[in-house]
Amino acid sequence: MKIGIVTQSYYPKPGGVTEVVHHTAAALRRLGHDVTVITTRYGGADRDEPGIVRIGRNILVPANGAWTNVTVGAGLRGKLEEIFRRERFDVIQTHCPLVPTLPLLTIAADRAGAKLVGTFHAAAESNALYGIFRAPLERRAARLDCRIAVSRPAAEFAARYFPGEYEIIPNGIDCSRFSPDVTPIEGLRDGRLNILFVGRMDRRKGLPYLFRALPLIQRSIPRLVRLVLVGEGTLRRRMIPRPLSLGGAEIMAAGRVDARLLPRYYAAADLLCAPATGRESFGIVLLEAMASRRPVVATDIPGFRGVVTHGREGLLVEPRSPGAIAEAVVRIASSPALSARLGEAGRSTAMKYAWDLAAVRLEDCFLRLLERPRKDRTARVPVTAG
Repeated sequence: MKIGIVTQSYYPKPGGVTEVVHHTAAALRRLGHDVTVITTRYGGADRDEPGIVRIGRNILVPANGAWTNVTVGAGLRGKLEEIFRRERFDVIQTHCPLVPTLPLLTIAADRAGAKLVGTFHAAAESNALYGIFRAPLERRAARLDCRIAVSRPAAEFAARYFPGEYEIIPNGIDCSRFSPDVTPIEGLRDGRLNILFVGRMDRRKGLPYLFRALPLIQRSIPRLVRLVLVGEGTLRRRMIPRPLSLGGAEIMAAGRVDARLLPRYYAAADLLCAPATGRESFGIVLLEAMASRRPVVATDIPGFRGVVTHGREGLLVEPRSPGAIAEAVVRIASSPALSARLGEAGRSTAMKYAWDLAAVRLEDCFLRLLERPRKDRTARVPVTAG
């Protein structure tokens, strides 16, 4: 198949959708498909790469409690149609399909006969813009030949505004990149309890509640505590304490790290803490920690419950509760046996989300849409979509 993937989130901009697009494209290519990623420019850090086409430029706008990528530029629809005519894709997949601008323009554009698949990532209690523009967006959604959601919360959220059939194909994880065999970051395995946070420092990620939990954790365990922050965002300048300590616990703000170094931060951690308050559709950082055989403390919200089972791969706690976060962290830190059991179970679960398996599910969806039989491959494990 010849496949086009349209996304406003891609390298060098980090994020969950970026990782999904990159690894999905690579896995589909390993299955023998011709894949082109159509995305935007992010400035001087962009690189010209085979299989990547860039149009317009990126700006950030606030949405859903975070910052969303939006592409701007003259004649974007015409440029998309030129690409579609030139490439003659069998299938075009657009991520976050009802978001301005590239995804919505993809739906409106002449696709030169390609089937159109929309992948929905967002999950929230409500969306004001969906409510205001529901009628025109419903007309756009009706043009999708297939709707995919990355999780049940994402499907339920989208269906609340735009009823229809949604096929659930979860995101994946590179279990060789995130692995227990990775070498930890130098200097971090020094006997301290390393609590890792990975993600944008936006309000909905819940970082202030983790800050408030730190003194409670430090008072409850005999060894020194270190919180390692990986990521950038609005809270970095306003919310990170100065000096970098709370109640005797150290805070290490690593900022945005090179993708090649990220697995080494997981390897240096004793556990991952994901204190998000909501609006999480999946929780890719949970899978990264689990693949690294690290236990997880995460808030008990729908997007996280789809990945972590309380007491099996990690501990789920009440959102917005520093006390609950501290209690769970101390429980894991005080029991090497519990930490090891959660880590082993997490690695086993993460293996079921390998990118190659996720790509087979996606391939099956595309082939059914095109009414084509799937070619047998002796090395591939059959997976039922949905």
